[in-house]
Amino acid sequence: MMGDMTTTVARAPRRDALDNRAALLAAARTVFASDPEASLDAVAAEAGLSRRSVYGHFTSREELQRELVTQGVDRVTNALASVTHPEPVVRLALIGAGLWGEVANMRLMTLFAVRGPLAHYTASGLAPLRQRVLDAVREAVESGSVRTDIPADRLARLVEAAALAVLEESTRSDLETEDGSRLVMLNVLAALGFGWREANDLIDQTPELAGLAGLIGNPNPKAAS
Repeated sequence: MMGDMTTTVARAPRRDALDNRAALLAAARTVFASDPEASLDAVAAEAGLSRRSVYGHFTSREELQRELVTQGVDRVTNALASVTHPEPVVRLALIGAGLWGEVANMRLMTLFAVRGPLAHYTASGLAPLRQRVLDAVREAVESGSVRTDIPADRLARLVEAAALAVLEESTRSDLETEDGSRLVMLNVLAALGFGWREANDLIDQTPELAGLAGLIGNPNPKAAS
């Protein structure tokens, strides 16, 4: 009986600690989504906890943000792991649109993760996804379905930059999630050497891509009908 009581008392603080940690991470996502430079005080206030509670779990804002980045990268890589298509160009457009869909609600924090002081953590976590992009680009180059005047490894980096450019634009203007999905695909296809009409036609004539883009942003709605 005494053993049972001891176990119960010992476990309660642990359960509270886990709940507090989860609350802090949820609050941090909300706070850093609008201001990656926000203080730990702001995170604690959002979570309804004291600043001391924050330091009980995270020794610094960087440590807290590093945990968010790790979780975010894991979520993105897991979500995109199943994205596939026999045509490498379509596969790349799907990866771009899928990436946008995963990060659209955390645009500022995502840019901070990619461009800021934690970029090396992000790069390490995204290595498998970047390899998939490189493999698809190499396949597309070898098949002659994309531009061949740029080495595949450099072209893969340009494809990544094209997707990030839309994310950056979305922080400067009011870009809806659906508009962003189409714009990411158009930008990725442009990096691969497609003209804007050709890129729009490919999106509208490929069911997997058209389903993501819909009619939003389509300069030729009849093409999707």
